[in-house]
Amino acid sequence: MGAGSKILVFVDLPGGELDETGKGLLSYGARLAVTLGAPWGAVVAVTPDSEQLAIFGAYGTPDITCITAGDSLLDTPALLGKNLAALAADHMATVLVLPHNDLGATLAPVAAHELQAAIMTELLTVRQGADGVHLSRRVLGDRIAETRIWDRTRTLVVTVPPRSLSQVLMATVRATSPAVSTWRSAAPLSVPTATVTGRIAPDPQTVDLTEAEVIFSAGKGCDPTTFEQLKELCRELNVSFGVTRPVYDLGWTGFERMVGQTGRTVTPRLYVALGISGSMHHIGGIKDSRRIIAVNSDAKAPIFPNVDEGFVGDLKELLPRLLRQVKAATGGAP
Repeated sequence: MGAGSKILVFVDLPGGELDETGKGLLSYGARLAVTLGAPWGAVVAVTPDSEQLAIFGAYGTPDITCITAGDSLLDTPALLGKNLAALAADHMATVLVLPHNDLGATLAPVAAHELQAAIMTELLTVRQGADGVHLSRRVLGDRIAETRIWDRTRTLVVTVPPRSLSQVLMATVRATSPAVSTWRSAAPLSVPTATVTGRIAPDPQTVDLTEAEVIFSAGKGCDPTTFEQLKELCRELNVSFGVTRPVYDLGWTGFERMVGQTGRTVTPRLYVALGISGSMHHIGGIKDSRRIIAVNSDAKAPIFPNVDEGFVGDLKELLPRLLRQVKAATGGAP
């Protein structure tokens, strides 16, 4: 299939709301349109209400295509993928953009197969070159940088990691009143055999730290007592916990919990560093976190210039008080 001219961005609306990933995708679509010199629009499976439409407009979305009865397709990803491919073909789309989450990673290969399209997963950067469009990503745990060249001779399907998306509204974005239309496949599509029967939310205590939304990490400023209090606090708050290399070397937890360039490079929306001095290896592993808060007893700790908020305090006093307050708020045992 030859490439057309429009960029389509598939936006999931979990619970009917535009979440951070969706907002980031809209911002990404607008920037990609400038890079490729092509118009763009959003595609949704769930029709947005007036409040959500206003948010789409705030991100400069020019138009929104709603898949008819698309909400019923969310539990049959293969069928939804076929519908997305048919829609992309009808719109003569040059690029179909999806989030690299459970849903998007399932839809992308289905859509690419139906369209006989090129595919690039976990896309990070796009650059226009003299020989084509350079698409780059990092593979093997971010250890290897890979770049491919797209010559635009066929449609391109890409997935973008949510951690690389920014939902910040740029000052250059002009608000719009998106044109809303509905779409239904002209030809009947075969019903797949695989159906989602239930969804289990990830457990922050066991989820890979590279996918964690909130991480509380312990450094060598923690002793065995405060370390156990920190883990208990994480359980009460339902967030993930991590450690620095010195804590891992003590054998208090496994390697999978170690944060830093020699462990996990993380990009949570909130990273709380407790008793962490801030070596360059650790800072390198957390620098892309959306917000970083640090607590250390040393006012001159090197971590402080690298955080959004810093507090000087003694963890032996802070953690017990914080744990009591959290338990009082959540109804946990004192």
